[in-house]
This record gives sequence, structure tokens and C-alpha cells, in this order.
Amino acid sequence: MSAIPKEFRPSTHELPRRPRRLFGSWWRRQSPARQDRYATLGPLVSVLLFLAAIIAAFWYLRTEEIEREREAVKRDTEVSQQQIRLRLIENQEQLVRIAREITTRAVDQDEFLGQATTFARERPEVVSMVWLTSARKPIVSYTSPSYSFNGSRYEPGVEPQPRPASGTKSVTKSEPEWAFEAARDLRQPVYSRPYTTPQGLHVFQVQVPLIDRSAFVGTLVAEYSVEALLRYFVPSEVVNRHGVMLLDANDRVLASTIAQGPGAHERPSISHDIPVAPVGNGLILRGLGYRTSVGLIGNTLFWMVVALSGLTVWMLLGTWRHMRRRLQVQSALIAETNFRRAMENSMLTGMRAMDMEGRITYVNAAYCSMTGFSESELIGKLPPYPHWPPERMEENRRLLEQELQGRSPPGGIEVKVMRKDGTRFDARMYVSPLIDAKGNQTGWMTSMTNITEAKRIRDQLSAAHERFTTVLEGLDAAVSVVSVQEGELLFANRSYRVWFGADARGHTHLASGHPGEVDLPLPDEDDAVDHLGGLPAQELTEAGTDPREVYVESLDKWFDVRARYLQWTDGRLAQMLIATDVTARRRAEEQAAQQAEKAQVTSRLVTMGEMASSVAHELNQPLTAISNYCNGIISRVKAGAMDTDDLLAALEKTAKQAQRAGQIIHRIRTFVKKSEPQRQPAQAREIVEDAVELAMIELRRRNVAIHTYVAQRLPTLMVDPILIEQVLLNLLKNAAEAIDNARLPPSRRNIELRVVPKHTPEEGGVIEFSVTDSGPGLKEEVLGRMYEAFFSTKSDGLGIGLSLCRSIVESHRGRIRAENLYNGSTVVGCRFSFTLPVETASATH
Repeated sequence: MSAIPKEFRPSTHELPRRPRRLFGSWWRRQSPARQDRYATLGPLVSVLLFLAAIIAAFWYLRTEEIEREREAVKRDTEVSQQQIRLRLIENQEQLVRIAREITTRAVDQDEFLGQATTFARERPEVVSMVWLTSARKPIVSYTSPSYSFNGSRYEPGVEPQPRPASGTKSVTKSEPEWAFEAARDLRQPVYSRPYTTPQGLHVFQVQVPLIDRSAFVGTLVAEYSVEALLRYFVPSEVVNRHGVMLLDANDRVLASTIAQGPGAHERPSISHDIPVAPVGNGLILRGLGYRTSVGLIGNTLFWMVVALSGLTVWMLLGTWRHMRRRLQVQSALIAETNFRRAMENSMLTGMRAMDMEGRITYVNAAYCSMTGFSESELIGKLPPYPHWPPERMEENRRLLEQELQGRSPPGGIEVKVMRKDGTRFDARMYVSPLIDAKGNQTGWMTSMTNITEAKRIRDQLSAAHERFTTVLEGLDAAVSVVSVQEGELLFANRSYRVWFGADARGHTHLASGHPGEVDLPLPDEDDAVDHLGGLPAQELTEAGTDPREVYVESLDKWFDVRARYLQWTDGRLAQMLIATDVTARRRAEEQAAQQAEKAQVTSRLVTMGEMASSVAHELNQPLTAISNYCNGIISRVKAGAMDTDDLLAALEKTAKQAQRAGQIIHRIRTFVKKSEPQRQPAQAREIVEDAVELAMIELRRRNVAIHTYVAQRLPTLMVDPILIEQVLLNLLKNAAEAIDNARLPPSRRNIELRVVPKHTPEEGGVIEFSVTDSGPGLKEEVLGRMYEAFFSTKSDGLGIGLSLCRSIVESHRGRIRAENLYNGSTVVGCRFSFTLPVETASATH
């Protein structure tokens, strides 16, 4: 019985009494060798059951893996089919548009060839495009250079003759002929079945009918490469995972992502077929997958069998190991004792054991090293101990009495210890009771740590904290720290206390409205609610917030507020704010804004002053006409030669001229009137019309013509119309002056004003205003300085026009630029353009 491992003996508590008695009687009748053999059957049965479970589990995993691979192949095949379908539909829409332009005669043969070139260059899957008549005669054909074989395969007047796909029965009509007749009969785009060209290229066609006034006048043919569709529109991640093929109705491979060389004819274990829409005429997309788990499973099962066999051998050797277990346990006990002793000797913390009377019974090497006394000099000593300083005998005796009575503080006690050479050091001692195996206390265990260096560092930190607090107290900015959970003011410097008092209300006012921040709870809120619970403290403390400016009405001050989260000294999450008084800067900015507004009004007045003579001439025409009409009416009335109809006609003309003069005066008053900039929904066409109406006075005086183009259906702008009119008027006046000063002939005395929508990666959707003149242009040094304030190329210029134009455009978040126009190396004009961002009217409400 002693040879049987204990773990294989039947438990006397697990078997009922009678079966247990029978089993014990039977077991005692067996020989020790037979008992050992029976005991060995336990691990053997366990191994067999475990092996069966492993095989079943891997069989289940293999089945699941095959099913997942099948679903992955199906999903990737459908994704590839969707990509090809979307591309074909997009191309079909473009072909229908080109066909519509052909039937409406919007394009001729040369233009069609240009559109076909552009269409094929942007679509590598397109082999050729042909414009056929109703008799299938090519008018214009284009073949992509990537698919040219010894010249273009289509020539005007030559009918393409592709051969039927190999493996199919010969038919009387070719695939292009069948698609042409179907498009003619159905009056809608038709896709042909795939076929092979004489050059060996697998292609198919889409023929779009050309319908002119319900009459069939031909087709527009686009020919696709099957291999290009597969290469460009099957996602790369799909190709990396599975094989993809395009096949015809006879299961013949037209294109494939799998190399079709020797040894590549292995039938894939998983495949999924789906027709390619919108072609649908025998073009099939097939996804292929291969199971790779068979070798892995077989290899795993092999190593599992080897491991389980080794485990079985190890279990059968358990009886033999049991005989050696006692010796091993004894050796392990000795090794454990030596290890614990070595661990105690290597500790930096001094350990001292005392009995209930205070006699030292044990000290480790670290304790001896700290005090300088050897183990023999300390063990067996009663108080007073050799390492007690003479001047602290009474204090140390009192502390020892506390230790022996179990009243030492949990945080330890700080004492002075004297070394054998008489030097002192600071130490902290912790006392805990010694309990034996029976639960009885046999003494006290004291651990001692040298804290001299730590105490010195603590004193330095205290001094550093005092200096840091002094610096913060001397700052002119308000610095405050508030606990996020409780809303408690943890720190506030002198400036904060002067401005906001000694509570957290000022901090809350400054911090409210920060984007991405949580409002701090007031002190009277429920402290149990954690407003930032679950958020990672590390990310919060690393992330800051954008600075903002806050106005405090009670102080009549503006503050630049910067905030961030931090972990307070006790581990709580806190928010720190630094509020700097920027009231003086804000006042200066407001004054600068007022000066800029006055400069804008001054610029408008200067512009109208320069145009004064032209304005007087413009007003003189309607006033002279009014005078002439009135004198004529008076003369004819006195002569009695004027009837009622003639009088009414003359009075209507007089009133019309008076309205014209009033409109001129109203536009000038509106332009020069001083008002606050007011952004409102405005239409670009109305702004241009008002600006041109004012500019025409100056243009007519200088004999300069203007051509205006404003695009249709422009979106609404959110601008100040008067300021934008000021920019346009300044640019038009400058262009007219440049043309007039250059004394250009009448054929070149013209200005072009264009307003068009534009989209750029930098600005997004904008509306571009451009003023182009045919003057002498600008010098390079002028281009670099023309926006500087008070810089002007005119002898009587103030140098504020273009500077104000730039300020106005940039205040509307736009950009202004100037460039010379060249004909070769000769400057033939100059173009000023500025952009305004597009904002819908709904965004303003």
C-alpha cells in the first residue's frame, strides 16, 4: 500500500459506506504489483479521454474555419462585383450623355474624338470608342493607345469583325452585330456577350442608341477589356486574400488574378459565382478560396499525441517518484531555509526580534550594518541598548514601553540611533507582534529604515514649495486650482483673491463655456456624483484647452483664460486656470477697429472726390434734359400748339430724367454714407450691378468699355454689400486709370469683370470676382508692396485703396491676389481677383 501514490487512493469520504467496504476488501486482496498497474490505468484513461476531446474540438474548429472561409469568399466576391458594377454604371451614364450631345449636334466629329480621348484616358478599362451610323458604318473611332495592335483596330468606314469566343457554337451574327440590333430594337443601352478579338484580347461592348427625334440614327460603342476590369476594380485587399476570375457562359476563364501556369490547375476547395451587372450576358465573377488548415490541424494533432504520450509516461513513473519525494522535500526545506536567510541578509531594512521582556533575540545583517554593532554584541541585550544615544535614554525607554504594550502608532515612530563610532542618524521603526504556529504571541518584530536622506529631501521640497508659492503670489495673473468632483478651491494666489475672493465662483465663471469641458459642480451639489467618472486621468492631464478671452462685468475687465486638468497632490482630478488681465489690449484693438472703419469711409469719400467731375457731368445730362423739356413745354403752351397727349409724353420724359438724377444721387449717398459693417444675405449679381453703375461714371469719362459676366445660380453670400462694392469700385477705377494713363488705342480700352464659382483645396467652395484690364501691368517691385499702407504708384495717391481692399476681403475670410498677363514675354494686362467664401442664407438664421 505504501507504493501507491496518495492521489490515486480512493477517498473514504466520497464513497458510500457499503461500496466503500467492498472496494477496500477487493483492493486489499490485490498484490502490490497489481495495485500499481490499476493505479496506472487512471492517468491512461484520463489521457485517452483528453485526446478524444482534443480531436473533437479540432474537428469542430476545422468545420467552423471552412464555413468562415466560405463566407469570406462570398463577401469579397460581392464586394468586387459591386465595384465593377458601379464603374460600369458610371461609364454608361457618361456614354449616354455623349450620345445625347451627338444627337442634339452639340459635338461634331473632332469634338467627339476629343471627348473619346478624355473618356478613355481616365478609364483604363476602355479599349475603344466608335460612332456608328444606322447602317453600322463607323463615322469616328478611337482606340486607346494602351490597346493598340499595329495601329488602331477601328477605322472610319471599316466594320469590326471580332471572332466568337472559343468553345462556343458558330452563329450567323457576331456579338457586336447582336448588340447593335438589340440596341436598335430596345432603344436603350445593351451589353454584348464577351468575345475574343483577333489580337487575343477578351472584350465586350456596350452600345448606346442614338435617337434623333424618335428616329434611330446609329449607336455609340464602347469596348471594355475584361482583364482591365479585373485588374483595376477588384480591391487589392480582396486580391491579397482570395483569387478572383471572370468567366464566360461556358465557364471559360477570361481573366484571373491567379497565375495560369503549369501546376495552377488545382481545383479550389471554395468558390462563389455571381453574374456581373449590368452586363449580365454570360459574364460571371468567381471568387476562389483554398483551405489551409488541414496541414496545421494534422501537425497539431501529432504534437498533441506526442505531448500526451509523454504525459502518460510521466504519470506511470509517478510511483517511482513517490519513493524519492521525502528526500526531495527535505532538500527543498533546507534550500528554503537558506534562501530565506540569504533574503534577510540582503535586505536594506534592519530587522530586530525581541521577546516579551524586550530582550533582543534576532538581528539581521542590515541592522548590524546600520548600527555598527555585531550580532553577538546585540543578541541577548536588555534595555538600555548599545545604540541608544545617552541624551535620549528616557525618551527611548518610553517608546520601548509603548512597543512592548502594543501601543506603537501604525505609521511608525521616528528615533535617533547612535552608531558604534558615535555618529547619529535618523531612523523610522515599525513594530508588529510575532505569532507562532499555534497562534500565540512570542515577542515583537521591529523593522528599522534609515530616513536621513529622505528627511533631507523632504526639507528641500518644503523649501522649494515655499519658493514656488512666493512666485505664484507675486504674479499679476490669477492662478486657481479647483477639484473637479467637489468643486472645492484647492489653491488661489493673491491676484485671484483680490479679484474674485476666496471661493470657487470666480473660477467657475472663467471656466464656463470651454469647448470640450465639463462644467464644474458647485459646492452644494451631491458630492457622490462623479462628473468625469470613467474618463482616463492620464489623457485628461495631458490634454489642454484652447485659450479664450472672458469678460467679467463686475470688474469691467477682460481676461485671457488658459486651463488644463492635472492630478492634485492627493490624487484627485483638478482643473487649473491662469487668467491674465488683457483689458488694455482689448481697448487698443477696439480703437484700431474704429480707425479702420473710419479709413474705409475716408477711402469711399476720396474715391467719390476723385470722381466728382464725372459725377457732375453725369448729373448734368438729366438736368439739361429736364430744362429742355420744360422750356419746350412752356413755348408750345404759350403758342397754343400743344395738345394733352404731347404734354403728357413730355412730362413723362421729364419725370424719367428726374428719376435718373435721383437714382445717381441715391447710389452716391448710399456708397459714401458712414455705417457699421453689417453682414447680410446678398446676391453677387446685385453687388456687381450697383458697383458697375457707380463705376460707369468714371469709365465713360475715360472712354473705357466694360464687359461683365456673372455666372447663373450663384449661391447666397454673407457679406456687407457696401464694402464689397467699395472693393469692386476701387479695382475698376484703378483699371480704368491704368488704361487711360497708358494712352491705349480704343480697341484695347476695355475691362472684363467676371464672377464665377470656384473650388480650391485650400479655401473650399468660393465665389471669385476678377477684374482684368489690358493696361501695361504692374512691375515686380510693385507686386510685392502694393498692399502696404500709404504705398502708391500715383503721384497724387494716398496709398490706402488696395490696403483697405485687402483688409475688407480678409475680414470676410477671403483672399485677394494680383497677377500680370503675358503674351510670350510681353505684358498685355493685369488681373486683380478676390474670393469670398460661400455661406447659405439658412446658416445665418
